[in-house]
Amino acid sequence: MNGVHDLGGTDGLGPVPVEQDEPVWHADWEKAAFGMFSMPFRAGFFGVDEFRYGIEQMHPAIYLLSPYYEHWAHTAEHYGVARGVLDPEEIEERTQYYLENPDAPLPERSDPDLMAFVDAVVKNGAPARRESDKAQAFAVGDRVTVVDDSPRGHTRKARYIRGKTGVIEKAYGTFIYPDSAGNGRGDAPEHVYSVRFTNEELWGPEAAEPNGVVYFDVWEPYIVPASTEEATT
Repeated sequence: MNGVHDLGGTDGLGPVPVEQDEPVWHADWEKAAFGMFSMPFRAGFFGVDEFRYGIEQMHPAIYLLSPYYEHWAHTAEHYGVARGVLDPEEIEERTQYYLENPDAPLPERSDPDLMAFVDAVVKNGAPARRESDKAQAFAVGDRVTVVDDSPRGHTRKARYIRGKTGVIEKAYGTFIYPDSAGNGRGDAPEHVYSVRFTNEELWGPEAAEPNGVVYFDVWEPYIVPASTEEATT
């Protein structure tokens, strides 16, 4: 995503406060927001990448000023409305009700099958690896450059690595391609690599911490051979 939602972060927002002995939940509503992921995910309303893209639909100012689990509630609402299972007017009515009655109990529902699904996913995860017959275009040791473009919609290509050159350290195999899945175009599995960038390459000699490196996982469409990219710049 190009904007404040970029997974590399945004400069100028100050330090990230670290709360000592931070609780898992700061309020009961956060538990409900956390639970909003499992049911739509199980029903096929969204995958992890679409879930992230739903968060990226938030207005930038609201995104920056809102707590973490409000982002989760937003994306569940976004896809619920898009799928026609949630009524925006009813959402407004329910929101107003709880603003006026903050101590009112939240609705409860018993769904043993859903709970079993959540328990299995929490313990075992939901693997993003997918089989593909695509040939691997790069190998460990290859120098590659990240394509310097500004793709529309959801992407996991952080701005700070775009146009930068590094060395492939590991090849993982094929996984869901977020730039396809996140934008509703299917899994479209692609090869994934771990690329090693020097701090100097990423931040420049003046700002870089000496002798440091950053490893970033990239999908194959993100990169080109370094010699090809360098010849055109």
